[in-house]
Amino acid sequence: MNDPQLSRSTLSRIDGTAGARRHFRYFDYMMASFVGILLLSNLIGAAKLSRVGGVEFGAGILFFPVSYVLGDVLTEVYGYANARRCVWMGFFAMVFMAVMSFVVVAMPPSPDWGCASSGDALFAEVVGRTSKGAVCQTTYVSVFGSTWRIVLASLIAFWAGEFVNSFVLARMKVMTQGRHLWTRTVGSTVFGQAVDSVLFYPIAFLGTWSHAAVLTVMVTNWAMKVGWEILLTPFTYWIVGFLKRHEGVDVFDTDIDFSPFAQTDAV
Repeated sequence: MNDPQLSRSTLSRIDGTAGARRHFRYFDYMMASFVGILLLSNLIGAAKLSRVGGVEFGAGILFFPVSYVLGDVLTEVYGYANARRCVWMGFFAMVFMAVMSFVVVAMPPSPDWGCASSGDALFAEVVGRTSKGAVCQTTYVSVFGSTWRIVLASLIAFWAGEFVNSFVLARMKVMTQGRHLWTRTVGSTVFGQAVDSVLFYPIAFLGTWSHAAVLTVMVTNWAMKVGWEILLTPFTYWIVGFLKRHEGVDVFDTDIDFSPFAQTDAV
């Protein structure tokens, strides 16, 4: 599959350093979307183990891969340096979310705090023996509370996996001279999601889940993430084509320091 929707003759080819210094029309929107989806996918469903049709998988798999698709788009359209800024922005946003979650969850509940669970007949006896607030606190913790292991695993896995994803895509783009977009979006996801899964599940759940469950979910989620990337390829082509046409450039990272800690001259 080539890139028929892109007319390279209408795009100015620039290197990664020039891309880092350039102001782009839609970059801020893409960064906000990337960070927003990242936070939501980690807040909702990250720790839930589901079974559908006999297959076990983490529930967050349904939406988290969208952040990887956006990560691919950011690197492909805006270059590695700008994608690196987004990864760090997402990382620090996740740190803030973790700190805020720990503080809010740890605050003592008011006995009069009402919620859906406190009005459920199933918990009437518990409410009578304790308080509405005690029941609500329990349900609140079950939704928004995360152990330090899950938080640490999320931060490490995201940081490492996303940088591997962006690096592989940027290098493959130069190697393929910008052709065959699908090879680098899928290829980068294979490596990036492998690193993400290999780090996240053992750090978060080894010792809590059985070894077999950790291995099964780790491999299944990796395969599902790659499958999602393949299924979303038409969407990736569309959004890459749209952004490149409106930005008017094609960024090739031929001169970029790929260290996650490198400084850029972005304005």
